[in-house]
Amino acid sequence: MTTQAQRSTPRYAQETEVTVEKSQAEIRRILKRYGANEFVSGESPYHVMTGFKIKGLFIRITITLPDPNSEEFAWTKVKHQRRTPGQQQVAYDQAVRQRWRALRLIIQAKLEAVEMGITTLEQEFMAFTLLPDGRTVGQFILPQIAAAYSTGKMPALMPGLQDRGAPDGKDN
Repeated sequence: MTTQAQRSTPRYAQETEVTVEKSQAEIRRILKRYGANEFVSGESPYHVMTGFKIKGLFIRITITLPDPNSEEFAWTKVKHQRRTPGQQQVAYDQAVRQRWRALRLIIQAKLEAVEMGITTLEQEFMAFTLLPDGRTVGQFILPQIAAAYSTGKMPALMPGLQDRGAPDGKDN
């Protein structure tokens, strides 16, 4: 079994010099090229969000940013030496740029797979599709999946109706 300490740092774009702003602009261009026509973005200290509307679906993808005070930025990986505050900021900025590049990659890959007919827009972005209550499908369904695995019971197809019998009021 691999422990957290044994895992290596993700390699994709680990040395990228592409700015966050350029990655954001590229994501927007990619989305437009594949038919998205409404956009929103936002950020907090530990999360960034990009949202868009494409073919009637409202999509919101949120990525978690690393903690700038994390030990991974305080120490060098090779010689395990303490970094200066400036070096820590450089390492943190690199990790943020890396995540934005990965987000760009996954959005483009998903849209290209849809374009080629490998999958559908709904399948590729299901977990990120917004529901009327503001949650994504992933936020709604993941706790239900976890509960199903822990209890061995399937969640109700239509919550609130599980004790009422059949939809027509008759117990078929």
